[in-house]
Amino acid sequence: MNLQTRRFTVQGPAGEIEALLDEPAGASKGVAVISHPHPLFGGTMDNKVVQTLARAFVHSGWQAVRYNFRGVGASAGQYDEGRGEVEDLLAVVNQQAAHGALALAGFSFGAFVTTQAVARLADTRTIEQLVLVGTAASRFRVAAIPESLRERTLVVHGEADDTVPLSAVMDWARPQTLPVLVIPGVGHFFHGQLPLLKTRVMRHLGA
Repeated sequence: MNLQTRRFTVQGPAGEIEALLDEPAGASKGVAVISHPHPLFGGTMDNKVVQTLARAFVHSGWQAVRYNFRGVGASAGQYDEGRGEVEDLLAVVNQQAAHGALALAGFSFGAFVTTQAVARLADTRTIEQLVLVGTAASRFRVAAIPESLRERTLVVHGEADDTVPLSAVMDWARPQTLPVLVIPGVGHFFHGQLPLLKTRVMRHLGA
């Protein structure tokens, strides 16, 4: 992504996990761990939405860690329907963000995995920021966001998303009174609107 990008590996429960670290220009506010879309449909840490999220965090002063779920790229293992992928995310958090401020973000399947990890971490870690984009609420059991974290959570969805209908995300968010930022006319992959997505995420992180 830039000259500050470093490739490394994390030891995960299924073997090595391939990852990238992007550093901010100045002092870091903490570590943001960003999860990618569905492994069986071409999702990787190089996905354009995932890269956009990484840029938003880096430009907001965070270190951004992207990683490949098991069975993707050079990461060991095979797809595990979300169960093992949660363990992959937790392994990255434990080894790259064990101390200091932690932020989590995910796109599509990665947003689902991120909510499951939040549920696991809620009693032991403070999560400073949470960003969920294209949350796969129609396809997976997306966990509710802890009430204490909702004010620090940004949920973004495209009005014209034909992969995950907006109505499914609203049905998930409504019982939590969790606001959803809807981008008019935009599909699942935010084609042509990635700069807008970056701006909105940065605005949230700077609020």
